[in-house]
Amino acid sequence: MVEDAVDDMYFDCNARMADMVNKKYFRKENKGKFGDVWKKAKTCAKNRFTEKDKEDKALTINHIQAICVYTGNNAGKDKNFYQEFNDAVRTKRKKYCTSFPFHSLHFWLTSAIQILNKNKNCSTTYRRTNVVFTGKVNQIVRFGTFASSSLSSNMTQFGNKTCFKITTCFGAFLKKYPRLKDIEQEVLIPPYEMFKITETISVENVSDCERVYILESAGVQSNLDCFAFK
Repeated sequence: MVEDAVDDMYFDCNARMADMVNKKYFRKENKGKFGDVWKKAKTCAKNRFTEKDKEDKALTINHIQAICVYTGNNAGKDKNFYQEFNDAVRTKRKKYCTSFPFHSLHFWLTSAIQILNKNKNCSTTYRRTNVVFTGKVNQIVRFGTFASSSLSSNMTQFGNKTCFKITTCFGAFLKKYPRLKDIEQEVLIPPYEMFKITETISVENVSDCERVYILESAGVQSNLDCFAFK
């Protein structure tokens, strides 16, 4: 269940956390690697913000810039930041109120997901990886980080060791807001969503995968919900 994940949902403190991020955390964190990738994502954010859909009016420029950061830094020389952020989200629960370095990016991504799927509509998505996964049928699992998935099953560039066919009800389709717009049909799943492994089978449209897990949304688990205010 990735019990050490930073899984704050901000369900009862979104406005307070937004204020804290703007007044405290972003000023503190906007430096080093994060400062660099945040600056690089500025043009992407400005362009996507001008194209924002009317139903997404709650998305701020910072929400969109966070999406640009996350979707634009998983390759090339910025890949190290992508890995560092994901590792921190997956493992830094005990450091959340002390030395966790990514409150701003974590909050803006979480908030963006919640805005883009405010009705908690469920979607069938696919996730590919070259990492071996050893889950068992009926086990409840979480990705424990922000997990990229796609409405398309043929994103073969992301791997074929382990593949997932996912029903997510708390993830959100990122539409045209990623750096590559909607080319990858990305649905971003938050760290707090739980899934039940219902089957491990071969699936026709991901038949190249060595192993396929069928995941069904099983609600949420947030050990750190609004923890900054407790």
